[in-house]
Amino acid sequence: MTVVVTGATGHLGRLIVESLLARGAEPASIVAAGRQTEKLAALAELGVATARVDYSDAASLAAAFAGADTVMLVSGSELGQRVAQHAAVIAAAQASGVTRIVYTSAPRADTSTLVLAPEHKATEELIRASGLNFTILRNGWYTENYLGMLEQSDASGEVAVSVGDGRVASASRADYADAAAVVLLGEGHDSAIYELSGDVAWNFGDLAAAFSDILGREITFRAISTEEHIAEMTEAGLPADAVQFIAVLDANIRDGVLAETSGDLARLIGRPTTPLLQGLRTARGILVG
Repeated sequence: MTVVVTGATGHLGRLIVESLLARGAEPASIVAAGRQTEKLAALAELGVATARVDYSDAASLAAAFAGADTVMLVSGSELGQRVAQHAAVIAAAQASGVTRIVYTSAPRADTSTLVLAPEHKATEELIRASGLNFTILRNGWYTENYLGMLEQSDASGEVAVSVGDGRVASASRADYADAAAVVLLGEGHDSAIYELSGDVAWNFGDLAAAFSDILGREITFRAISTEEHIAEMTEAGLPADAVQFIAVLDANIRDGVLAETSGDLARLIGRPTTPLLQGLRTARGILVG
C-alpha cells in the first residue's frame, strides 16, 4: 500500500507521517505532500518520498498521486476556498486510480451549526459521490488552538471571551494524527465516520487554571457578552472578518457545539486522549524550544 499524506508540511500532516512510521509503516510506502519546499526536505530525512503539491494545481496533484492506493486528505486551511481545493484533490485521486480516501472533517459536519461545518459537509458529499472507498475523521478542536490565547493571557492576566458556560472537548494534534494512522494502516474502516474529540469537555475557567499553572501566575476567566467581545476585539485592531468569525465561533462554543465526548478518539488510538494541561505544556514547549 502507498499512501499520500497531503498537507504534510503543516502541523497535523507531519504528525500523521510520523505516526505512520512509528506504527511500522515502511518509509517507501509513504509520500509526504505539501507546499513548503524546506519542510519537505526535512520530511525526506525520515526516509519517506516527498512531493510538492498545491490543492489548486491539478498537475502537482496528479504527479503526487501516481501509483498511490490511498490519499490522506488533510483539509485545507484557506476558509472559503476549501471546497474547490478538496474537489481538485478528489478528482485527481479518481483520475490517478486511487481507491481510498481518508478525510479530516469537522464535528457533526452534516448537521452542525459550527461556523466551519459547511465546507466540510460539502467535501463529505463530494467524497461520497466519488465512488472511492472512504473514511471520514470528524476531528474536534485542537488543544494547540489556544496557544495564542495563552500568550495573550500572559500579557493581560485574564481569559476574556464570550463563550458563557460553554465547554470544549479538545485533544492534541498528536492524538488526532494517531487516529489517522490507525485508520490508514488498519482494516474495517471503509465507509466509517468517526466523531473524534477529547475525553474531557473543559470550560474556560479550566482553561484559565491551566494557563495559571503554565505561566506561574493567576489568570482569571472573565465572561463577557458577544457585544462586549466584538467591541474589545475591534478596539484591539482585529480585522472585521476575524472579529465576526471569532464572535460566531464563541457563540458555537456557548451552544455546546464543541462539547461532545464520543469516546471514538480514545477507542481508535487505544489510550486516553491528552489532557488539556499536558497538551498545552507540550505544545508550548515545542513552540519555544
